[in-house]
Amino acid sequence: MIPTSRGQDDPDLAMETARRENYDSGEHFVLEYGELRFTFNETDFSERCEQAALKLGFVGGRLGQEELEDLVNLAVNGEILEPASQLGEHVRDCWPELVGPAERSLVHWLRRLVFRGAWLDQRVKEGELSVSFVEQSGTFAYVQPADPALPGSGEPIELAPEPSWGRVVYRR
Repeated sequence: MIPTSRGQDDPDLAMETARRENYDSGEHFVLEYGELRFTFNETDFSERCEQAALKLGFVGGRLGQEELEDLVNLAVNGEILEPASQLGEHVRDCWPELVGPAERSLVHWLRRLVFRGAWLDQRVKEGELSVSFVEQSGTFAYVQPADPALPGSGEPIELAPEPSWGRVVYRR
């Protein structure tokens, strides 16, 4: 909290001066959007890329180290110049189906899901969102905190749907 002449304990002032924190797990990779700057360690970024590729239907299962290296290279550089694995070769073979207008390319969506996941995780850390288990689907959902006066009033937030790259899925 930023101290002022009105004092640090003033809740109205705290809301006025509070600034959202940026996600930070290390300094290996950086994603920026507007005023937000998210930094990632190598493991965190790699895992987030893999989860994004799974969510998009681009990979059919967990990746080996060399495949993960190619996927991270794709997310960071927007292409794979020298493939280290069969995944890299697959990207080369399917490139015309993976590239397209910026908002429709696989690279855009990998980056977007990595960023969105970190943004949501930071909102949980700051208490703006919570996570709950949804029994019907067996998944987790982000929930806006409930009003303490209204039990059960927390509502799951809806995330924009992502496209599927299942038509060009990579399988070993």
